Amino acid sequence: MRRGEVWWADLPFPAGRRPVVLLSRNEAYAVRQLVTVAPVTTRIRAIPTEVQLGRDDGLPRRCVVNLDVITTIPKHTLKEQITPLDPVK
Repeated sequence: MRRGEVWWADLPFPAGRRPVVLLSRNEAYAVRQLVTVAPVTTRIRAIPTEVQLGRDDGLPRRCVVNLDVITTIPKHTLKEQITPLDPVK
């Protein structure tokens, strides 16, 4: 696990299984049980706190990282890496 990777996470209702971007510092993943993430959503509002992603980023369709909803989740809810993001993102 590394900052900037997109992972599938099993989150509580109503979110359910959804992609998230890892935001914690890299050293935290080996020792912490909670990690900081931002959800990825297909609801695009075109506001400054969204980072646009798409097929060029390894995701199946156009979406955004919603940085208005940064949250901390248990590390065990992260199930599968989808893709690392370009550091420029």
